[in-house]
Amino acid sequence: MSKFLKGTFILLAAGFITRVLGFIYRIVLARSIGEEGVGLYMMAYPTFILVVTIIQLGLPVAISKNIAEAEAKKDYAEIKKILVVSLAITVGLSIILTPALILLAPLLSRTLFTDPRTYYPLMAISPAIPIIAIASVLRGYFQGRQNMRPSALSQILEQFVRITLIATATKTFLPYGVEYAAAAAMAASVLGELLSLIYLLTTFKLKKRFKLRKNFFQFVHKGKQTFKDLMEIALPTMGSRMIGSISWFFEPIVVAHSLALAGVLAVNATKQYGALTGYAMPLLMLPSFVTFSLATSLVPAISEANSKNQHKLIEYRLQQALRFVFLTGGLAVILLYVLADPLMELMYGSTKGSYFIRLMAPFMLVYYYQGPLQAVLQALNLARAAMINSLVGSVVKTAVIFLLASQATFGITGAALGIVVGFVLVTGLHFATVLKKVPFSFYIRDYLKGFLVMGLSGWLGYWLFEHFLLQGNLIIRVTTSALAMMLSYIVMLVVFGLIKKEEMKRIPWIGNLIPS
Repeated sequence: MSKFLKGTFILLAAGFITRVLGFIYRIVLARSIGEEGVGLYMMAYPTFILVVTIIQLGLPVAISKNIAEAEAKKDYAEIKKILVVSLAITVGLSIILTPALILLAPLLSRTLFTDPRTYYPLMAISPAIPIIAIASVLRGYFQGRQNMRPSALSQILEQFVRITLIATATKTFLPYGVEYAAAAAMAASVLGELLSLIYLLTTFKLKKRFKLRKNFFQFVHKGKQTFKDLMEIALPTMGSRMIGSISWFFEPIVVAHSLALAGVLAVNATKQYGALTGYAMPLLMLPSFVTFSLATSLVPAISEANSKNQHKLIEYRLQQALRFVFLTGGLAVILLYVLADPLMELMYGSTKGSYFIRLMAPFMLVYYYQGPLQAVLQALNLARAAMINSLVGSVVKTAVIFLLASQATFGITGAALGIVVGFVLVTGLHFATVLKKVPFSFYIRDYLKGFLVMGLSGWLGYWLFEHFLLQGNLIIRVTTSALAMMLSYIVMLVVFGLIKKEEMKRIPWIGNLIPS
């Protein structure tokens, strides 16, 4: 099995576990601090992500790409330079920006957010910034060497610690107010990040091929060309992420003020935004662990192929990734659409947010394509084009949110529609840009077969849920319908020739069960 497939399967397995753990975290959080507390948490979180994006400076992708190329040449001195220069940059920025966030938190909470209680979650999350700065460099290093295991296990560890602490932390501080409980949830995330970093540092120390601290500052001074090489990829990549982070930073602000114009009170706006971003969006984003895994593996794999001018291999890897996204994303879409209400009821004890799932689920398949397409652009030195595409999408998204959410007839639904318009547009622009660089064949018949399989499986699941075991437990009804959809979906994929026997054999564990 190639490094690309092996790394992808490792990340897929870890991504699935991480997302499930993350979902458990969300469920415990929602049940512990309620819709209003989740709203405060989600209003503060984009600000934190914006600061992290600045500190990372787009380096994780650049590190992964450059280390993959240096690894192919066995240039270990260059690998050390990449690490040393990257750590110097991220640690230096974190020393500046962490105190800046702490000092600006009162101003941000009072002026930009309509709910000043966001001050407490902002303060609680700030210690995680330098931790994430160092961890992101180490993850980029391991990914560049196409060793996905440390990155994957660190993410699982982080989520496990968060879940372990969340219930106790929120329960302890909830009597003091929902804002303190939201801050306690943020603090649990900080401890999760810290233990994840400790694991990465230990793994790096055991597996490194050079002494990182030896002549550290000499390597920094000698790393001017390395710095330039990193920045060629990092800055445009950071630009794309910065655009997304700024857009996400302004999103709760625009939504809150738009809903105020529509006559919605601040407390109700916080609850509605919590239902959309804290209840519905995590469920819609759950399948994106496939996208993240593929994107992470694609950057070093395509960078290596591009450095060797293996253009057919680049197209093959892209076709592999997009086909896998289509088949897995299609199953996720029908599960979410058909079972939106019962899933929300089981997880949160409320169907609030299920409307957003049914509204947005059909478009999520387009969103799942976005990660692999952006990874290909970054690997082909087209990060600048990806940045421009992200900028256009973010501007349009924000404009649509303001135009629709400020009208009483749309309200919070306008925000959901704006988010959909944004990611559909960005994915379309990314795909158009990739087509200019990579020769690509469209297999229309396979896509038509895929949509037919989705429709038939979705109808079967809906019929079973509405007509079978109506007096039974809700968990049993949901499980029965979900299993029926998954099994029928997989069987029909095989029947229609969308999954071949040879491909099944490549999948770890499953391949061993298939006879030759």
